[in-house]
Amino acid sequence: MNRRRIWIALLIFSAVVINYVDRIALSIASKPIAAEFGFTPVQMGYLFSGFLWTYVVCLIPLGLLVERVGPKRMVGGGIAIWSAATALTAATGGFASIFCARLVMGASEASTFPACGRIIRDWFPQKERGLVTTLFNGGSSAGPAIGAIATAGLVEYAGWRTAFVVLGIVGYIWLLAWLYWFASPEKATWLSYTERQKIIRERNGDEKQVVPVATARPSTLKYLLSQKSIWGLVVTQACLVYTAYLFLTWLPSFLQSTRELSTMNTGYLTAVPYLITIVLGVTIAWASDKILSSESVRAGRRRNFIAAMAVLSLLILLAPNVGDLWELLLVLTLVLTGSTTGAGLNFTLASDLLRNPADVSRVIAITALGGNLFGLIAPIITGYVVAATGGYSGAFGVAAALLVVGAIATLTMTRRPIEPEFDPARDSASLPEDMVRA
Repeated sequence: MNRRRIWIALLIFSAVVINYVDRIALSIASKPIAAEFGFTPVQMGYLFSGFLWTYVVCLIPLGLLVERVGPKRMVGGGIAIWSAATALTAATGGFASIFCARLVMGASEASTFPACGRIIRDWFPQKERGLVTTLFNGGSSAGPAIGAIATAGLVEYAGWRTAFVVLGIVGYIWLLAWLYWFASPEKATWLSYTERQKIIRERNGDEKQVVPVATARPSTLKYLLSQKSIWGLVVTQACLVYTAYLFLTWLPSFLQSTRELSTMNTGYLTAVPYLITIVLGVTIAWASDKILSSESVRAGRRRNFIAAMAVLSLLILLAPNVGDLWELLLVLTLVLTGSTTGAGLNFTLASDLLRNPADVSRVIAITALGGNLFGLIAPIITGYVVAATGGYSGAFGVAAALLVVGAIATLTMTRRPIEPEFDPARDSASLPEDMVRA
């Protein structure tokens, strides 16, 4: 069957790839940047986390705007701004200016996940969402892999400033494709009638359980934050993303300091775990879609896969102690697979539990906020621990403790579906007369 909707999956996947290429660029270029400006490990920790400061602040406000502005404008506007910030990093002259560029990049990148969460809900049948969401989130692995090699090569042969300019230009090339091709399923002229009807018919699962159009309006933040399952999603995401961001920001430095690698070799060896993680992550997500019935999906049983991924990531405790390089790469690959695949499946679980499609973008924003709050502190805490102990064992121990908390949270706190909010004063007027009487 000709599934043209795969192009939408590839578009949003590539958006996240560019997003993470730009995030990891500073980590890959950290050695020459630190040498040029004399930055300490603590200063580098703050620079690594800088984009997350504004990212977490902007997630919920931008998530609320998705329903008004539309996902096309949100994603397009976001990449236009963060690509400009990436390119302008080349013109910076010290800690303050680099930090400011990271702040701008973080604020604009906050549009991606809430908007794309709604795109996935609109464009893909329920039984495809686990695979598509994990592919989309897999950009967080593909981006560092591609970015590590591309940035390392550019830094090695053209300098770190040229590297940031080139990466910024790539974002604008993607933007042109996005503006030309993307539309909602109802308006995409390149989509066949048969496929359009399939998407619309199956994107909410069992048609008998779809929220009536009259009540399909966003719930208030107060209502959503009163739901235990929301907090389960947030805590789980936070604990998984801590490990993911620890690796995203400190893995190149860890490899360079413990294995005495050049910038180029660091790029290659950073890329290997991330590339393999994409394949493993997509395979696990595909299995979750195939194994779980529609009833199990709606009951939130994808949580079992998420808990298993958190447990897999506990292998991080072995990373400082393995001897051979191939053993280290194996451990790093399994840890990354667990943390990034678990985080991607957690977004899918949010969509599984939601009964109101209009709540998807803001719940994704809330969930991502929790994850990135911990992502924000991961590079800072790691910087302090490394500076204090001269090694990485303590930093990896903190991550392991949080992974245990995440596994417990998903198994115990995400057991109830998230029903639509119903406000009689707001909604009764728009309901059919017989439903109001009932």
